[in-house]
Amino acid sequence: MKDLKEFNIPFVGLKEGSHLFEYHIDKKFFEAYQFEDFNDANINVKVNFVKKSTIMELSITASGTIHVPCDITSEMYNQEIEGTLALVIKFGLEFNDDNEEILILPHEAYQVNIAQYIYELIVLSVPSKRIHPKVIDGTMNSEALKRLKELELKEEKPVEKEKSTDPRWDKLKDLLTDK
Repeated sequence: MKDLKEFNIPFVGLKEGSHLFEYHIDKKFFEAYQFEDFNDANINVKVNFVKKSTIMELSITASGTIHVPCDITSEMYNQEIEGTLALVIKFGLEFNDDNEEILILPHEAYQVNIAQYIYELIVLSVPSKRIHPKVIDGTMNSEALKRLKELELKEEKPVEKEKSTDPRWDKLKDLLTDK
């Protein structure tokens, strides 16, 4: 993760108030995490860093595209993504990131690395089912879709079964109606 030093925010020298940091995320960022689900990425990340006297607030916004295969046809396409993440940074005795919304840094800390939060935001912003836009609008023309249509089950009318019951049950039913 040594390649991700550009995502360090040194907050000791910053004045109280709002500060804006902007980053461009590409495939190299994900290679640092050994994440290979995306063939390419073109994502802009804006971080609004608000420094207050005792706490700091981060608002991270990511928007852009990732180049991924379609889950239905395996055709490559650019999936648009957008996401936001709010994070509060407090100071305590030791580092603690157990809570996903609150980060506790030791009192002697002078900077915070936000690369992990950007990574999680982007990965969680990707839809769980990635479908090529041409599949949705019906203009996709691929071998995989043709094969799926061939293998699709045809709806048939349900066949009614003859009502045949066991004669022993019929005798029991007679007992109920003989009251």
